[in-house]
Amino acid sequence: MNILIGISGGIAAYKVALLVRMFKKEGHQVQVIFSKEAHQFVTPLTFSVLSENEVLTDFSDEKTGKWNNHVHLASWADVILICPATSNIIAKMANGICDSLLLAVYQSARGKVVICPAMDLEMANHFTLKRNLQILEENNIIIIPSEYGHLASGLEGNGRMAEPETIFNYISSLDFEWNQKTMLITAGPTIEPIDPVRYISNHSSGKMGLALVNSGLKRGYKVILVSGPIHLPYPQHPALEVIKVQTAEQMFEAVKERFPLVDIAIATAAVADFKVAQVSQIKIKKEEGQEELQLDLVKNPDILSWMGHHKSLKQYVLGFALESNEEELNALKKLNTKDVDAIVLNSLQNPDAGFGSDNNQVTIFSKRSEKTEIPLQTKVELARHIISFVEDEINLV
Repeated sequence: MNILIGISGGIAAYKVALLVRMFKKEGHQVQVIFSKEAHQFVTPLTFSVLSENEVLTDFSDEKTGKWNNHVHLASWADVILICPATSNIIAKMANGICDSLLLAVYQSARGKVVICPAMDLEMANHFTLKRNLQILEENNIIIIPSEYGHLASGLEGNGRMAEPETIFNYISSLDFEWNQKTMLITAGPTIEPIDPVRYISNHSSGKMGLALVNSGLKRGYKVILVSGPIHLPYPQHPALEVIKVQTAEQMFEAVKERFPLVDIAIATAAVADFKVAQVSQIKIKKEEGQEELQLDLVKNPDILSWMGHHKSLKQYVLGFALESNEEELNALKKLNTKDVDAIVLNSLQNPDAGFGSDNNQVTIFSKRSEKTEIPLQTKVELARHIISFVEDEINLV
């Protein structure tokens, strides 16, 4: 994307440097415009280095006579992001005041406009600010709300600018409207109750699934995450729907309901193959002298197989297989019997990869291409490789 960032005169301006760096790291083009007041808080040099573009403030450069064409700048930008957005600039935006290059660009905008309000407690609660924000919202300006926290005055309350990571995720989500594709990801373990205090489960941490979620969001997909119980924070993102489940049956019902809505499904969840036939409603007590306890297990629904046999010609389904022996043979068998498009083989043989680790080493088997071996790397890097692989496969059709 072409992202134009307008920085107004607030102490939170220093946070925007990190935001520029994040956008550049993802390959976006960034142009920064300062309000005159912004110079009191941050320097143009920092932002020109990070954005790899000259920072602009005025309509023309007094030394060179160069004209900064506000219409051209507004036309170039896919997104105009004003952060921090002070009470002053919000009031000018809402009431049509155009006394700076930044406001002229705003009034010439063709793409989306996003603002990140930032001010002290009483200003954040003032009725005029609320009125001006309502005017902007009614005119399709996207507002990333300020957050609760410590403020420059020493007070604590609402008014703190959203953190760079939050802003980055919001802006990244705008891309999915151009992509128009939806991705379903299952992640984490399932747990199958034995009685009110015990259950059957596995060691899945959900790290691989969450890495795929983040990568999919950054690539512009709307993502539906069906997650078993994990102990990691879920991403906060407007293009993400999180459905939390416990058992394989619950995950199956959630997948069945949403599968017709998706273009791509990636099944990373470690679903329990079996469940207890009869769950005890009270805690099972051991009897005096008892040496054994027998549990009758019955088969759980095969979620991946169901998706494979119900997918349309326009849908792509990729599953994961964790194997401990005859790995390639078992992965190929899974690929064919479950009728999916591809299988990612995890091996238990590598102690530096797999459950709980931040790294993984996999081989991808596909019905459309030769097998692809991906060396040991972080799950974040691997997620990017897997989604790129899926996109390449779809383009082959």
